[in-house]
Amino acid sequence: MDQLRCRARDLGVVVGPLPSGRQNAITDVPGILVGHTTIHDGADLHTGVTAVVPSQLGPGRWTLPAAVYAGNGHGKLVGSTQVDDAIACLVLHYLEDWTAPLAELRRVLVPGGRLIVAVNHPFVYHLIRPEGDYFATEQWTDEYTFNGQPAVLTYWHRPLHAIANEFTAAGFRVAVVSEPPPAPGAREAFPDLVTSPSGYILCFLFFVLEAA
Repeated sequence: MDQLRCRARDLGVVVGPLPSGRQNAITDVPGILVGHTTIHDGADLHTGVTAVVPSQLGPGRWTLPAAVYAGNGHGKLVGSTQVDDAIACLVLHYLEDWTAPLAELRRVLVPGGRLIVAVNHPFVYHLIRPEGDYFATEQWTDEYTFNGQPAVLTYWHRPLHAIANEFTAAGFRVAVVSEPPPAPGAREAFPDLVTSPSGYILCFLFFVLEAA
């Protein structure tokens, strides 16, 4: 059974203070032409293009000043505008080089914007790999079982001072460093892991960074 397609405004979501046009569409603007095409190969290819043509174009004038915006696969124009907060949760410790990712995160943040980061606690490497060099940036692996299937994860260890240096070199100020406790009930759920009287375990290290 077909269902009526609702617009956001029909659900009470109103963007901006101005009223919508008759069709609540870009084509409500006089002289605007819109065309689009969609490509779907029946398998993995889903793409398309939309062209918005203003009325100023026509015989004798086929160019206009314009800008280019690159959107990601979700249609979000991150990079064309800046945001207040960004999160990098348990991703950086899989990367050998943090330069490009941190530069891109800094680029999309407003001045004073925050980057919230969670990484493996660097001292965990020293506990798991005592033969390793804590003060070096080193690659290491660990074995896990996910849904009954064995898997090997590859990490890059950095000492604490190297982590801080990466952040400051990318244009961030370290505002907060946190070693939060596990959630309530963790001691009962994971008695082999949560053994300290305080209830804390060495696991992850959290940072709140401010864009300088």
